[in-house]
Amino acid sequence: MENSVIAHDGPVLNCPEDPQFKRANPGKIGMWLFLTADGMSFSGFLLAYALIRIHAVDWPVPTEALGGVGLSGFMTFWLICSSVSMVFSIDGCKQRNRSKMLTWLTITVIGGAGFLAMQVYEYLHLYNDLGMTFSTYAHGNDLFSATFFSITGFHGLHVLSGTLYLAYMLYLAVQGRFDNGDYHLLEMAGLFWHFVDLVWILVFTFVYLL
Repeated sequence: MENSVIAHDGPVLNCPEDPQFKRANPGKIGMWLFLTADGMSFSGFLLAYALIRIHAVDWPVPTEALGGVGLSGFMTFWLICSSVSMVFSIDGCKQRNRSKMLTWLTITVIGGAGFLAMQVYEYLHLYNDLGMTFSTYAHGNDLFSATFFSITGFHGLHVLSGTLYLAYMLYLAVQGRFDNGDYHLLEMAGLFWHFVDLVWILVFTFVYLL
């Protein structure tokens, strides 16, 4: 019996071997895995804070203990703006608009440095005016001070790391690394920076407001 060939006039479906299929970027996958693990670390800090607060009978009201949330609220707005500027920088890279990319990336780096400067100012105010150190609080439960500095300090370390990371991306951008529109390295840096922004919103809500 002869083999028969069945003709098919329908549309040809894309297969995994099709060159139009985009392969997952290993760097982006690695960054997502890192952020997932890092998110668990922050979850542990916030969970410990919640448990300690629930069982403490003399826990102070954060908005009163910290002297208000005006500065921290502005810091939150500031960090969100820097996250938006990072989006504009990546968009400029995609458009191969060197000027736009460099301008918004520079603004993002300044945003990170500005946030750190405000956090240092806040720490000095809490130490000098409210009697807060890492292990003692002059007006209430010492654990409030310890957990506050642990959580915000851990986040501040991430902001410092992210700012240095973005500064290196800016250096590469000035050298022309992204002039060809290859935005993958910037996108990975952006993922980290957006993560830092999201975590701060959670920290601000749970530690400063509730």
